[in-house]
Amino acid sequence: MTVTIYHNPKCSKSRATLQLLHDNGVEPKVVEYLSDTPSADELKKILKKLGLGPRDILRKKEAKEEGINDGLDGDALIKKMVAHPRTIERPIVVNGNKARMGRPPEQVLDII
Repeated sequence: MTVTIYHNPKCSKSRATLQLLHDNGVEPKVVEYLSDTPSADELKKILKKLGLGPRDILRKKEAKEEGINDGLDGDALIKKMVAHPRTIERPIVVNGNKARMGRPPEQVLDII
């Protein structure tokens, strides 16, 4: 099974999570989501694996800067997040039907 990390190389938590995976013998598929953004359907699948809603992985400062308001519902919010991927919290690690946020990085250890 392939482990995937949705990664932003400029983010210290994302880099630390990637290093933690390497340190534990995992060579993940690295998806730099700012340039290789998941589709709305892919993001919905990731959210289901996380057991979270779209607002739970929304970066509030970036959402405000992008003009994404609090009144949006799930699908509309996902559409905005796909259009503005910097609003998606990172990193996210997916392994099969499980996913974890790498905040803190050690949270991903229970799915690898």
